[in-house]
Amino acid sequence: MSAVHGTLAFALALSVAPCAPLLHAASSDSKPAPDPAMVAAHASARGDALLEALLAELDRSKAQLKMDQVQPPYFIEYRLNDVEDYNAEAAYGALRENQHGHFRVLRVVVRIGDYKQDSFYARGQGESTILPLDNDAMALRHQIWLATDDAYKAAGQALAEKQAELKRFTTDTNPVDDFAKAAPLIAVEPTVSLKLDETSWKKTLEEITNLYRQYPDMQSVSASAHFSAVNEYLVNTEGTLTRCGKTTYSVQLNGSAQAADGMRLSRSPAYVVARMEELPSHDALMTDAKNMLDTIVALRQAPIVEEEYRGPVLFSADAADDIVASLIGQNVVGHKPQLGRPNRTTGAFATSYKARVLPNFLSVIDDPTLKDFQGKSLIGNYVFDSEGVKAQPVDAIENGMLTNYLIGRQPLRDFPASNGHGRAAAGMTAVPNLGVLLLKSSEPQSPVDLKKKVIEMVKEQGKPYGYRVETLGQPGNTPRLLYRVYANDGHEELVRGAVFNELDTRALRADVIAAGNDPLVSNRPGGIPTTVISPSLLFDELEVKRADTSKDKLPEYPPPPLAKK
Repeated sequence: MSAVHGTLAFALALSVAPCAPLLHAASSDSKPAPDPAMVAAHASARGDALLEALLAELDRSKAQLKMDQVQPPYFIEYRLNDVEDYNAEAAYGALRENQHGHFRVLRVVVRIGDYKQDSFYARGQGESTILPLDNDAMALRHQIWLATDDAYKAAGQALAEKQAELKRFTTDTNPVDDFAKAAPLIAVEPTVSLKLDETSWKKTLEEITNLYRQYPDMQSVSASAHFSAVNEYLVNTEGTLTRCGKTTYSVQLNGSAQAADGMRLSRSPAYVVARMEELPSHDALMTDAKNMLDTIVALRQAPIVEEEYRGPVLFSADAADDIVASLIGQNVVGHKPQLGRPNRTTGAFATSYKARVLPNFLSVIDDPTLKDFQGKSLIGNYVFDSEGVKAQPVDAIENGMLTNYLIGRQPLRDFPASNGHGRAAAGMTAVPNLGVLLLKSSEPQSPVDLKKKVIEMVKEQGKPYGYRVETLGQPGNTPRLLYRVYANDGHEELVRGAVFNELDTRALRADVIAAGNDPLVSNRPGGIPTTVISPSLLFDELEVKRADTSKDKLPEYPPPPLAKK
């Protein structure tokens, strides 16, 4: 489903949500003294219709929001994402999607209670709504008001449910706070917008996919472009006011075929950058598309991995990026466990704080303040997160030891404050996430030396060859481009139909024996753009075995002829 279609579905779902009776704000004749932080926020918002509307309703809600037998909020947050996107896709030389979309989505969080224990539970985690696209102040404020009303009522119910649930568990003598305090931040960055030549991109996608005519064995050839410009606005009752913009430009090529035995084969190289001018030219994309299709043709003729192998495997930087993202990136993020659970966090590293999770020559830092690396833009970069906390580098793993988790404003045991990693997709709850995750080695080696090491190891073990992985597919234990590296002369042979067994966090800790000096940027688009940077990784022992392709069947009859008859 395209991003635009997804947006429409999201909007429709919101529009049919059941309506509760509206809350009537209480009135008061006395006026409290102005909050200096809010005065500063108002001054910074002047001239921006969206920020002014958000602050106007925030002031009203803060002053007047009160319902009988329900505490007034101690914290209110409005986060608005203004999203412009362009999606185009072609297949078999013909355009099949071309859409330019624009929407605004608001996320309202109302917290009842206090920082130690509050209503951020179940439905109390916030409400989302679509906002008008023009800047009519009253239209904007009316929708903000309705969403705030819903969020407050949901928070009251959530707090009652949470307190009832907590009674089922033994009282924690040293409970972790529900919400971390943060100093007010005012930062108004320039907004961004899309800049593209739609006609040129449509033509490029059509010409790339028209290459299928030269490759009769291809079952599918497609290419897509997804460009987005997201401006995020945040205000809260602590006095924080931020505005920032981010652009992401992504082009993906896709090709697939089946071997004579039915095995499905595919490749999907992607190009993801923060600046349009960094995307490959038309000619470069055509060349890369031909290389992709040539590789799939070669895969159709490649021998199948029949034997079970246990020995050294070298992962290129491209493949290592996927390993780092899935096995390290997902586990250094600190999520608060469910109510009643004593764990510090969740995931494979939940009990690994101050324990060894990697070899001692490897370290991992997440630094969202990095804008570029070796001349390439990083889409995981940001100046402040989606909770209004300044971005900061975090040494997550130092010399193999886990020393930090990436967290937002939801504290963990031993981690009482945010380190600037609370991030959110448009309309969604802010959660801890990566920014720019970088794996570094204190003993880097060249890819040539790593390959020599593979050859030396297989010779010592009496094996005829080792393996080198160029790219991984999904799931992450499936190599798309896998080569045998022969011990006698180092030549490589493309093979197919393999999977890795037990490629997991234990293997990362115990089996990685070397890393390259060839770090590669992997920009990863999505609701929350992230970047992973890793060099090549050499495992001294991994199991390679044949994949189960028994369900892969060839079509029952041939495709249509390429030439008209």
